[in-house]
Amino acid sequence: MIHYHGTPITPRGNLYTMAGKHFCVSFAHPYDAKVCLQIGQSIMWDNGAFTTYKSGKVFDIQKFYNWLENKLGHPHWAVIPDVIGGTEQDQLDLLKTWPFDKTFGAPVWHMAMSLDYLNYLSDNFGKVCFGSSGEYWQVGSEKWAGRADAAFNFLAQKQRNLPWLHMLRGLSLCGERWPFASADSVNVARNHKDYGVMPDKMALRIDAVQCPIEWENQLIQGELYEH
Repeated sequence: MIHYHGTPITPRGNLYTMAGKHFCVSFAHPYDAKVCLQIGQSIMWDNGAFTTYKSGKVFDIQKFYNWLENKLGHPHWAVIPDVIGGTEQDQLDLLKTWPFDKTFGAPVWHMAMSLDYLNYLSDNFGKVCFGSSGEYWQVGSEKWAGRADAAFNFLAQKQRNLPWLHMLRGLSLCGERWPFASADSVNVARNHKDYGVMPDKMALRIDAVQCPIEWENQLIQGELYEH
């Protein structure tokens, strides 16, 4: 599992202690982008759409695409913009605006959306991000866990090897039953000072806990299977 640590990490000297880690840099807070490209193993570029939504501003999609122009190249990739609170058709329409190769982008499956839509995304993109939404907003809650179980059961029925699944805001799930290929969190950036430790020491403990690589089918309530 790849652990993407969110930024910004301050002061700058603390960020440099994280050299060799994987980073998540948001378009909403891009201050560490250049340094992360210099010292990081790989970068996940977050579109920052939710941060923009919460602030009451309008997301500038063309500005985001312009920002990505010199930042995409293996192993770096970006979260494709999504419509917060939009319908599946809204998401599909926005996916059509993605100007780069699909291998560099990961669409978001909002967990309140249908499993059929998840199926479409996994069939057409190399990576898919799970986004907690609606009644499944709280990562790790009982409702969230039931929906995640349904999604993994559904995908595992299609193919033995799961697609690359990334959990947004999901590093707290390391060590749990879901075989996510990667996840991100701003835990280190926000809390290392409160814990009185350097960020690299905190990240080391997080990175040492992994997700399984295979899925064991779960018994779940029937309504969670609805597509």
